[in-house]
Amino acid sequence: MSDPQWLSPSGPPSDAPTPPPARASRAPLVAGALVAVAVLGAGLFFVWKGPKAPPTEPSAPPPVAAVPDAGAEPEGSSPPVAESDTRVRDLVGLLSSAPELQRWLASTEDLVRRFTSAVNTIAEGESPRAALAFMAPAGGFQTVSRDGRLFIHPDSHTRYDGVARVLGSLDVQTSAITYQALKPLFLGAFREISRPGQGFDQTLANAIQLMLDTPVPEGELEVVDAPGVNFTFAAPEWEALRPAQKHLVRMGPANMRVIQDRLRELRKALLLPEALPR
Repeated sequence: MSDPQWLSPSGPPSDAPTPPPARASRAPLVAGALVAVAVLGAGLFFVWKGPKAPPTEPSAPPPVAAVPDAGAEPEGSSPPVAESDTRVRDLVGLLSSAPELQRWLASTEDLVRRFTSAVNTIAEGESPRAALAFMAPAGGFQTVSRDGRLFIHPDSHTRYDGVARVLGSLDVQTSAITYQALKPLFLGAFREISRPGQGFDQTLANAIQLMLDTPVPEGELEVVDAPGVNFTFAAPEWEALRPAQKHLVRMGPANMRVIQDRLRELRKALLLPEALPR
């Protein structure tokens, strides 16, 4: 499947990176969605984990009770979806000093609805561009030419280092507890877009599984010029990936491993169901 906004023309072959593209890349979108799955989905918008005192003896993590995926929302348990942004910004701003997170919080509105839309879109394998454009990193996608062949330049991967840092800093147990406490808010937004009988826990599990099923490249990835769509992956097995998976691959192997490792931990801690076969 082609991706018309992925890369820009590379210019004459050289060992130097090509100029940034004129149009924005879609690659940041899946990066943002992954952070949304882990940060928003884990409910960390509503929690600040302060410094811990050294424990006197090892203690088991507190149990996490699952909240049903359907049913009435407890009255007064969370703010209405349309009025949740202020609380999100106030409390998530305390969660991390990462400038990427602060910028995302300050630059957009309707955060809970954007999250649920992104999760639903990724679960279907498609690009969450419309919901998560505010998470785009700075800089353009670059390629490098060697012996007449084009490869993704390493600098293109490092644009997503901040996403991996934010995701890797999350406390998994706190994420799970808060997710269960705030699930009614996510369910309220999800009911606005979901099909009858579709559960949010199941959709989140499917989205995470799609990301975990994405292969991590070994070595450089070659791209080819495809008239009318800029560039595509040269190898058919990479080009055959779903759009959401391609965006993850473009973040680079190191960032992919950080993200996939944390998603595995979160999936287990959130008590999500098994993903449905695609």
